Amino acid sequence: MSTVQQEPGVDRRRFLGRTATAGAGALVGASALQALIPSFAAAAASGPTSGDVAIVGAAQIAEALAVTTYTNIIHRSPFFKHLPDDDQGYLKAARQEEMSHYALEQSVTGKPAAFTTFYYPHKMFHDAQTTLDVLVSLEDAFIAAYLVGVRNFSTADLRVTAARIMGIESDHRTLARVLGGDVSKRDGGPIKKITGVQGHAEPADPPNNNGYERTLLWTDISQAVTALTPFADKTAAKKAGFDAAKGYDFKPFTAHLPNDLGGFHSFAG
Repeated sequence: MSTVQQEPGVDRRRFLGRTATAGAGALVGASALQALIPSFAAAAASGPTSGDVAIVGAAQIAEALAVTTYTNIIHRSPFFKHLPDDDQGYLKAARQEEMSHYALEQSVTGKPAAFTTFYYPHKMFHDAQTTLDVLVSLEDAFIAAYLVGVRNFSTADLRVTAARIMGIESDHRTLARVLGGDVSKRDGGPIKKITGVQGHAEPADPPNNNGYERTLLWTDISQAVTALTPFADKTAAKKAGFDAAKGYDFKPFTAHLPNDLGGFHSFAG
């Protein structure tokens, strides 16, 4: 989805500014942070780095966007109710998993995400092709963003945690591509090609079409911010050709993961 890669200029700066403000909560609430995140506590002399704060703040916004996306696919998209039960189960489980990620990251920042209303391309929740193109594009971006965390977080615990979350986002990308062949004829299916964040229509078969995760050549969290700004900022959404007239609010809830063995538990796993 090429629109996701646009550079919105001043809107990107607004996004970065609000992300930094949200992240400041981690610095203010140092004692609570150190109790929740031993990795940060280990660096008590200097506290969390500005890079750590930026990555967690951006990731928290991304997870709020992910939860909002899955919620509205489940409740608004006509094709959802025509999917096989196991596909519906995947989407419901993904929503829970993204909410779990958000809650973990909020325990670091100490406050809600800096952006909680999101915008999407036209027909996002009405046309199955658009839905899957955008969903795979977002998962592409989330994978690359967490790989920035793997690269740039200041401690091994945080880098491993980023890798653990990235693995789940990779599951979500593959399973989103599985949906293509299961979209019913009445909803425009089967969908044979899906366009991800790199703007290429790729065959949906096989759904697991990566030998290695795609970094998108991102090495700094600001590149993820640039990609996601049109989803989070109304002005940037309009510039990107999204439906800026309709915003979708993030509605947090208590996550219930499909299997307790797959919970966070601790940095040790």
